[in-house]
Amino acid sequence: MGVSGSGKSTIGKALAEHCSGIFYDADDFHPPENIAKMKRGEPLNDEDRAPWLKSLAQLLARATTGEDPVFLACSALKARYRETLRSGCADLRFVLLTGSPGVIRARMHARSGHFMPETLIDSQFATLEVTDDAVQVDIDSSVEDIVTQICSELGFTCDPDSAS
Repeated sequence: MGVSGSGKSTIGKALAEHCSGIFYDADDFHPPENIAKMKRGEPLNDEDRAPWLKSLAQLLARATTGEDPVFLACSALKARYRETLRSGCADLRFVLLTGSPGVIRARMHARSGHFMPETLIDSQFATLEVTDDAVQVDIDSSVEDIVTQICSELGFTCDPDSAS
């Protein structure tokens, strides 16, 4: 979890790869209306997010029935959003990728092809409700170091040498 540009997709994919798990990116499940709204520079509200979060909870309910760990990159900015996600998977654990607004802005400015404009970063930080029940990881490290830290914190056996 975390604001846009914090590396959720990159880290989620790396975790899934190194822990022999399954990866889903919540951005892939946004309805076209949400994407269009964000492209216009308009932040999503709770009404916009509700059906999206419910569909993600259903995805987690289906995906977590197997033996492989499941990783979902999702902003999950508010406690109630995390509660909705947890309704699909009671033992869901969260990792909060943290970084300063300056680092996040630089990352967002450097990336191309994403629907979320840099102008919405302030609304993301304003919406973020930090939680004590999430593993918090500073993003100002290598992917390998972040994956190693998360695997250690969550008790996963991973191959950190392949996190490049």
